[in-house]
Parts: sequence; C-alpha cells; structure tokens
Amino acid sequence: MTDREDDTYAIVTGPDNADVSPALEAEGVEVRRLQGIVSRPQLEDAGIVDADLYVLTDVDQATTIPIVCDLNDDLQTVVYADRTTPEFVKAQLDLAVDPQLIGPDVLAEELLG
Repeated sequence: MTDREDDTYAIVTGPDNADVSPALEAEGVEVRRLQGIVSRPQLEDAGIVDADLYVLTDVDQATTIPIVCDLNDDLQTVVYADRTTPEFVKAQLDLAVDPQLIGPDVLAEELLG
C-alpha cells in the first residue's frame, strides 16, 4: 500500500461472489469493479496507475497481473479465488488467498492493517 492513510483506492476484477468489494468498502476503500475480459485500456481507464490495491477474483484473467504491475510499481496485488493461480504470475503477486480459507472481512482488515 502507499503511505496514504485515507483515499485508498482498489480495483477488483472478476465476479465478486465472496463479497470482497463490500468488505473493502467497509474499511473505507474506494472500489472500482471490472468484469468480463479486461484489457490494458480498461485498466488504465479504471485508474490502475493511481490504485493502491488490485484484487483479482477470476484466475482466467491472470494475464492482467503483469499488466497492472507494469503500470503501477507501488500496487499491492492479490488473487482472491478458489482456483490455483497460474505459475507465470505467482512471482508478481503479493498474496493469493482462497475465499474458503479466509473470509472477505478478514482479508480486507489484513490488507489495510
């Protein structure tokens, strides 16, 4: 995360079946959601260069991890999904968590605490 204590900004990509977006919002995070096949221009339009946190909930969109890391060196990257993260992105992740192991409220508290 950046040094900003307020106006923390996150982008959540993929379906939010585990309700991570509301959990982040409850911690005071501004959340922008992206769904479907996400491209670099969509990430840029969503404000990825100013984001503090990128949460991916659909490992089929794992190619977005290298893109967001290229666009924002200070970004914290998280996969919050019940499927295995592809090997090619694991080195660029800060955290990979299965929603069945850690609930969204606990994840949000840990990410921001």
